[in-house]
Amino acid sequence: MKNLGLLLLLMVGPIWSQTDDKEQLKALYNTSLTQGKAYDWLNYLSNQIGGRLTGSVQAEQAVEYTKQKLDSLGLDRVWLQPVMVPKWVRGVPEFAFIESKPGITNNVPICALGGSVATPAGGIKANVIEVRGIEELEKLGRSKIEGKIVFFNRPMDPTNIKTHESYSAAVDQRSSGAKEASKYGAVGVIVRSMSLRLDDYPHTGAMNYGEIPLNNRIPAAAISTNGAELLSTTLKLNPEIKFYFKQNCRQLQDVQSYNVIGEIKGSTYPEEIIVVGGHLDSWDLGDGSHDDGAGCVQSMEVLRLLRITGYIPKRTIRVVLFMNEENGLRGGNTYAEIALNKKEKHVFALESDSGGFTPRGFSFDCQETDFAKILRWKPLFEPYLIHLFEKGESGADIGPLKNDQIVLAGLSPDSQRYFDYHHTEIDTFEHVNRRELELGAATMASLVYLFDKYGTSATNLEGGK
Repeated sequence: MKNLGLLLLLMVGPIWSQTDDKEQLKALYNTSLTQGKAYDWLNYLSNQIGGRLTGSVQAEQAVEYTKQKLDSLGLDRVWLQPVMVPKWVRGVPEFAFIESKPGITNNVPICALGGSVATPAGGIKANVIEVRGIEELEKLGRSKIEGKIVFFNRPMDPTNIKTHESYSAAVDQRSSGAKEASKYGAVGVIVRSMSLRLDDYPHTGAMNYGEIPLNNRIPAAAISTNGAELLSTTLKLNPEIKFYFKQNCRQLQDVQSYNVIGEIKGSTYPEEIIVVGGHLDSWDLGDGSHDDGAGCVQSMEVLRLLRITGYIPKRTIRVVLFMNEENGLRGGNTYAEIALNKKEKHVFALESDSGGFTPRGFSFDCQETDFAKILRWKPLFEPYLIHLFEKGESGADIGPLKNDQIVLAGLSPDSQRYFDYHHTEIDTFEHVNRRELELGAATMASLVYLFDKYGTSATNLEGGK
């Protein structure tokens, strides 16, 4: 009988633990879907403030607004963490056309890439050479490139179901195309937008010149996918056509901005810190609703959901709204540097930076032993159609926190529409679905709850057995 009683006790313990976890997840989802605040916060961030380019007035308004909202949640502490950030300004709208014959032109949509230099005041008009990637530049050599505009026209691969893989495989032409083309005497660079859809919206994004001296830097712009198709077809018909573009962007002196931080102090292990966050800055063409207003308001909502459902965290749970992810990563690097100097112990970090679409799961950057234990929690999420638990990347802003002990994770929403809006003028509030956004917030809160309750490898991560 004693053995039978012990066996029953061993069986009942995990069942009760899982039952409690199921009830807590249900409370988080129900609360988010019926009393959620994330959508309202995003409405204000997007429609009252707008695009939040690093160093802009709108970025500073976003700092003030989100701090005010965190203050209203009754957290144990809310503060601003100073960060020196770059200030790049676009100037007046860009203009471009294809000249098939003198006086015969077709206008095409372009936008300057973030960090690019301007064209001369009168713009640039030159012959064009089309390439599919950076590696082709060396094969062509200076004799075929010098004095021309290099047109990088490698589309994102439509066959990848995980669309971020297609983005990663194509984005080097945007980030490094101008740097590499300038070495062969090119006078400018036009890059096919990073999108799987054919449309008339050019996609901006960061680029860099590396060690290229200022006076040798050439202007770089993105062309819409429809514009890229037209340019490529026209070049095939007549390789002697010319392309004209004019842009007025400038890089100014660095300015001070802030990461916005709020936390609930842990009741049992306050020295162990869990971070949840997104990046507060965005590009300036739209209002940055998906990238990454959604991630910011979801992260804020995580702390509110835990409080409103009555959960008392064991560990310190901290929301961080990072500044300057898009064109410098200064916020993420500064946060990690300060955490290291203070010898803070971060045990888990979760980032949302893939849009406010329907959540599908998480991507974890961690040790195999941690991942094996995390998989025990997967059945708890399946009633909410969260099936994807995989090893992979987490997030750019939490990446600098990486070490052998911390578990990093990224929310993985459905990605099929993300690159329709990414870095464009149509990344706007009306393209965010309230229910999808709220489901993402609840999914994040659920994972944070489980990590807080059971810890990580350093504290015998368990649960969900």
